[in-house]
Amino acid sequence: MDGCIRENLKKGMAVKIVLKKDQKSGILTEGIIRDILTSAPKHTRGIKVRLESGAVGRVREIIET
Repeated sequence: MDGCIRENLKKGMAVKIVLKKDQKSGILTEGIIRDILTSAPKHTRGIKVRLESGAVGRVREIIET
């Protein structure tokens, strides 16, 4: 599934996000979605979410369970 489309994301899903500070290096942070912050239906760089850990970033991958 594509992390650039909001309807693909739901609270409680496992995802990998890129944090603002990691955008150049491309390091991904894994976690569970607590809040979906982007209100637009699509975003070219990924939908912005807040993880249960409190980390905020854009979804790069959705982890299939």
